[in-house]
Amino acid sequence: MIRGADVRMTFATVLSLALALGAWAGPAAAADFPDFVASLKPEAQALGVSAATFDAATTGLTPDLSLPNLDRGQGGPTNAGQAEFTATPAQYLSDKAIGGAAGRGRALLASLRPQIAAIERRFGVPGPIVLAIFGRESGYGTQVGKYDAVRTLATQAWAGRRRQEYRGEFLYALKLLQDGVVSRAALKSSWAGAIGMAQMLPSQYYKYAVNLDGSGRPDIWRSTPDTLASIANHLKGEGWRAGEPWALEVVAPRGVDCTLGSPEQPQAYSQWLSAGFRPVDGNGVASSSARFALLLPAGPYGPGFLIGTNYFVLKAYNFSDLYVLYVGHLADRIAGGGSFATPWSPVTQPSASALAAMQRKLAALGIYADKIDGKAGMKTRLAVGAFQKARGLPVDCWPDAATLRRIAAD
Repeated sequence: MIRGADVRMTFATVLSLALALGAWAGPAAAADFPDFVASLKPEAQALGVSAATFDAATTGLTPDLSLPNLDRGQGGPTNAGQAEFTATPAQYLSDKAIGGAAGRGRALLASLRPQIAAIERRFGVPGPIVLAIFGRESGYGTQVGKYDAVRTLATQAWAGRRRQEYRGEFLYALKLLQDGVVSRAALKSSWAGAIGMAQMLPSQYYKYAVNLDGSGRPDIWRSTPDTLASIANHLKGEGWRAGEPWALEVVAPRGVDCTLGSPEQPQAYSQWLSAGFRPVDGNGVASSSARFALLLPAGPYGPGFLIGTNYFVLKAYNFSDLYVLYVGHLADRIAGGGSFATPWSPVTQPSASALAAMQRKLAALGIYADKIDGKAGMKTRLAVGAFQKARGLPVDCWPDAATLRRIAAD
């Protein structure tokens, strides 16, 4: 059997050949889908998937054109409507919602104390962090996806915007069936192909899934201990540093420059203290030389945070600052903490299309160099602040409607 690294090399080689031959120009119509799926059979067999398993899973398979983020005119919406990218911090980080989720998390923390203690010893990841991801990803196991994972992954591999990545994930989904890990009927996913109560991709199951309950095989569909251990192993594998906070909420000095809030400008903790930043709980961190970047998710309209390695480890689970803030804060609340010390102001945020138009204008002005995605992420907010500073405007790094009109008129 070919090892994982060799399989990835095979995927890359096949894809390179396809690109060179012009065969990866993208499907023109749904009629191309069966041929595309059939073309993956040799790669599936190289991964250990039998012809019988492949045929049973794919015979009669049709593309799901309702999925978001399909490319080349295949239909379906974009994921720009996800709450992580459209809600304001005040909306997404609702104190009421997080408080309710924290109550359920504390109940699990108490009922699974021996298992969570074992997870903490083995992986170095705090139990509340693991529970918070479990809560956010699948509602503590109650929401495991409604899509047919095989169909979803095949469609994304055929016409999605990240076809190369999904090509491998589709093959690993078939491997799950081949290995008897999960039944075809139970192999449900999110629209993006994430599976089980941990909402991992199929390849991540093989990389990170852990059997903690002694059943012999990791089960992220029915076993809560296995799911929690698998999440912890995932975080450890992404570089989680035991004993370090996910972030520190800080009170920023009056008139702080929001354009300092960049992950590319980390400083020693002692430097942030010297600049007037103060941790809200008064404890701070043990090492004054530990390096942190500043995050101001809503500019001056909400709390500020010093973020280090563990913040970005959480972001590897879901590439959204609001997601990380939700999970991190939920973990703090599960552990007994309270609400954010600084409240979120009810700011407004324009539509994804308006934000995308703003990004294009800022890019044309040489101020913004990231993706045109209609999302008010960290780099977009920093570009807004840079524009405001360059034009002598009040600097708040927040893309409200008035700011968008000013940018458009430039």
